[in-house]
Amino acid sequence: MVGKERIYLSPPHLSGREEQFVRDAFASNWIAPLGPQVDAFEREVADYVGAKGAVSVNSGTAAIHLALRLSGTAAQDTVFCSSLTFVASANPILYLGATPVFIDSEPTTWNMSKDALERAFYDAVEAGRLPKAAIVVNLYGQSADLGPISDLCRRYKVPLIEDAAESLGATYRGKASGTIGQFGIYSFNGNKLITTSGGGMLVSHDQQALEKAKFWAAQARDPARHYQHSEPGYNYRLSNLLAAVGRGQLQVIEERIAARRRVFARYHQALHEIEGVEFMPEAPFGRSTRWLTALLLHPMRCGVTAGQLVEALEAENIEARPVWKPLHLQPLFQGCRYYPHSESESVSEQLFQYGICLPSGSNLSEEEQERVIDCVRRTLQNGPGAKGAFLEYDKGGRWGTCTPTSN
Repeated sequence: MVGKERIYLSPPHLSGREEQFVRDAFASNWIAPLGPQVDAFEREVADYVGAKGAVSVNSGTAAIHLALRLSGTAAQDTVFCSSLTFVASANPILYLGATPVFIDSEPTTWNMSKDALERAFYDAVEAGRLPKAAIVVNLYGQSADLGPISDLCRRYKVPLIEDAAESLGATYRGKASGTIGQFGIYSFNGNKLITTSGGGMLVSHDQQALEKAKFWAAQARDPARHYQHSEPGYNYRLSNLLAAVGRGQLQVIEERIAARRRVFARYHQALHEIEGVEFMPEAPFGRSTRWLTALLLHPMRCGVTAGQLVEALEAENIEARPVWKPLHLQPLFQGCRYYPHSESESVSEQLFQYGICLPSGSNLSEEEQERVIDCVRRTLQNGPGAKGAFLEYDKGGRWGTCTPTSN
């Protein structure tokens, strides 16, 4: 809309502290994908989350790729993976020639369902083909219920990889998100809680595995005076300049978490009593960072679909997004096996059907948030569902006309 500044979903938020670290990097002439800023950033992230070590890389996707390779994943293998997530969680499975098996969410955290995971393990044992790894995604700043999930993985001796790209700073029963499994993944993409512009981190308590990951990430160069390579490697290391940005960002991470939680609290206070509006719950076992404020719109009760609200916000120059489309519904993964939460309930499909993420940046002003809230209220009050038919998603990935019924 002309005259109204754009409100973004989750923009970068610089603190000013980054500048001195970047100046130090320039002064030292270390701008390559190695250097003292990289070393310091790895130590500081490991210390913050309580991991024994960390390896910085150029993306969270690269970190997942390395974790899968460390887990022994290769062509013809299978890997269990959360379905309700961004495609980057599963693409590295394909890089290695393996096949993903998708696991549904459960209602109380929106994260991996232990019931679906247990059925998947049962079938894998019956087939005599256990997965090489299980990737659990900690969605929108909240940890999955990792106690029973990690118990299942230990029972079957399958490495657990935590995709904590969205949940740096979250906790699970007193431990940091990303440190419960064998390997944890963080993302420092521009839209994350803290950013290096682009980057990621692999953390673990297995320092020997991390040294191997660091070796692979630097083109797997053998220790020789000449350039010698005995196994494939990758150009995955993080730039010293970007690590400097990350160090400045990490210093204010608790402030950023507090700001995002305040954003969530204001949305909840303003909207939670509206009929048909349901916010993503915070599980009692830990702290959610509320990286994104996510909620559900039940159109048969509020008269508006999530898609219609996204369009209404866009008309006001406000960016909002639907909840992730489950990977088992993506054309890329057509034919891959999927385990729903129960035989009669696919939670991830319901969340995609009804879910929306509102602008949640830690630099979102109260005035900007009031613009968002006002648009949401007006849309729910005057939405097309209140007057007639609206579009509703079905399990086949189609949209069709649905008319509300009166009570």
